[in-house]
Amino acid sequence: MHPETTDELRVASFRDLDTTTLYALLKLRTDVFVVEQNCVYADLDGRDTEPGTRHVWISRGDQIAGYLRILDDGDAQRIGRVVVAPAARGAGLAQRLMTEALTVIGNRPSVLDAQAHLAPFYAGLGYRQTGPEYLEDGIPHVPMVRAAPQPAR
Repeated sequence: MHPETTDELRVASFRDLDTTTLYALLKLRTDVFVVEQNCVYADLDGRDTEPGTRHVWISRGDQIAGYLRILDDGDAQRIGRVVVAPAARGAGLAQRLMTEALTVIGNRPSVLDAQAHLAPFYAGLGYRQTGPEYLEDGIPHVPMVRAAPQPAR
């Protein structure tokens, strides 16, 4: 009998990623965004290596089950590249990733560009749409923001 595989949630800067993990993260992004969603674009945009960038992922055994990155845009943190592996979908991993991202972001505002059909998911996390729907790589998106949480009184 094999031991049950458990999920491990991780956060790291680029310089703290080992090459095997980095390769697996980039492969998942390419497999989903470029191949599955048929979006030919430069995923390696130079932002992964910025000092303020945080990579958040869930590993399941030796596989990456989900990933997102947090960029420091100065006045706000930008969440992007939110992805869950096809075999891991439907298990709440996107929720876990976003919850961890919001913990990392803390009391700062954050923005993201959501695929339009996922706007209700992000709204449930406190994001609101800030502009009209637009096409990015043939997929409808909406800009969204989450204000900095107000301290409890």
